[in-house]
Amino acid sequence: MERFGFVGLPNAGKSSLYNALAGGGALAAPYAFATVEPNVGVAKVPDNRLDQLATMSGAKQTIHASVQFTDIGGLVEGASQGEGLGNHFLQGIRESDAIVFVLRSFDDGVPGPTEPLEHLGVLEIELSLADLDSAERQLDKRRRQAKGDATAKVDVALLEEALTHLSAGTPLYRSGMTATQLADLKPFFLLTNKPVMAVVNVGEDDLDTIDDVTATVSKELDGAQVLGMCVQLEAEAALMPIEERTELLEGLGLGEGALPRFSRTAYNLLGLRTYFTTGEKESRAWTFPAGANAPQCAGVIHSDFERGFIRAETIQWDLLLEHGGWAPARDAGDVRSEGKDYEVVDGDTMDFRFNV
Repeated sequence: MERFGFVGLPNAGKSSLYNALAGGGALAAPYAFATVEPNVGVAKVPDNRLDQLATMSGAKQTIHASVQFTDIGGLVEGASQGEGLGNHFLQGIRESDAIVFVLRSFDDGVPGPTEPLEHLGVLEIELSLADLDSAERQLDKRRRQAKGDATAKVDVALLEEALTHLSAGTPLYRSGMTATQLADLKPFFLLTNKPVMAVVNVGEDDLDTIDDVTATVSKELDGAQVLGMCVQLEAEAALMPIEERTELLEGLGLGEGALPRFSRTAYNLLGLRTYFTTGEKESRAWTFPAGANAPQCAGVIHSDFERGFIRAETIQWDLLLEHGGWAPARDAGDVRSEGKDYEVVDGDTMDFRFNV
């Protein structure tokens, strides 16, 4: 399950965002360090395609994909040197697969920056300084090893280049280093070598500014995934019955709500896709990395499926829906038999044949 860590200054809206996604449970208070121990939530990923397949199949159980998100305590200037929650905070980020910056874009009288780029600047410097310290320590170790280890010599050159960027306060994700270099740096577990997205949190009276502030932050983050939302309204809506929630969000021009938007953006950030299985017993969404082949996707269900893979009966979800089920789709010749080299695409509905 993919883990997303919410990172922001105190009172940026991290706990309210958590509540918007998880449907409540986190303390959202107007003072620093209201969150000391991280709140960890799991939410199903809404997917209307799966719901339609489940209805078509008369499935007894519908199982959506899920994401985990962690509301990490607020970061302050000096966190890399132990200020605020210090290392406790940084460890929460290390355990995440991706970083979600929560940036406040309104003034509610609470101390702290009110401009999202000012928020972002503090966060990036602190994470870069933490990485600088970590990279320097690892570089010293690799230099000692490099005397008789060719691989360590390559690592030394890589870490030295990373240090030139980190020492200037530039996070690795926008350092200009190549994708190959960043991939080679992954074993060093540097914070700014994680995928990032941002949620710009606007006030209730500033809904008309969402597009502008989102564009500004996106430009600063070199086109990274950025969502604009009024986190407080989203959190309040999450506690309402679905009919009232939909009416409120649509009435305010906020569309479908935080979780569907967040999930799609997060999936895109990590290069994730979804395929489905469906039948009377169960309809289910399965998450896989883009580019995975049929046996690898079968292995998402169980390792035996991958090890004993024979073939995969495959059809896109909407075509299966159009036929009304597997049997008429097979009769029409629209169910394909795919082998080991087939690259699964988002929205495929699959029935695996295997033998162990």
